[in-house]
Amino acid sequence: MQQGYVYYCTALPGRQFAKDFAPELTPKQMLALGVFGGKYMTDCRKEFPASWFARAKLCSQRHDASLNHFGVNASQPLSEWRRKGWIHDQDPRGWFQWYCRYYMGRRSDDDARQIRRWRAIKRHVVAVQRNCPPRELTCRRRQRQALLHWAYDSRNI
Repeated sequence: MQQGYVYYCTALPGRQFAKDFAPELTPKQMLALGVFGGKYMTDCRKEFPASWFARAKLCSQRHDASLNHFGVNASQPLSEWRRKGWIHDQDPRGWFQWYCRYYMGRRSDDDARQIRRWRAIKRHVVAVQRNCPPRELTCRRRQRQALLHWAYDSRNI
């Protein structure tokens, strides 16, 4: 957790989500599948359950796209996220950090914005469905990987 930031969990872990927020993957599942080139969450393990990291594909040194489930880079650098205004101080690592904390039970003023961003990614599900045969996992790998980054399980499309 970043220095000086404290939050309280007011919901049960993995429960009591907003009615319009239904991620298909838990943070633990995402980390085990391989997201964000393994670089994400390597410096804040103590904040989250150890079980999340038992099978996580992580690399503390650098982003390694081969650790991603689809073996491709589907990320923009954190500097780009900051430039676009997607990063708020309470979650300096962005959407996934917000989701991990939300999953653990934290609710915040940023929830509605992050849930809107998550819902907007659904357009990529439609693009994969329109352009790929069902469950053809080599089709649109970068887009499928990006969907995994947002807790959509693109393996089922």
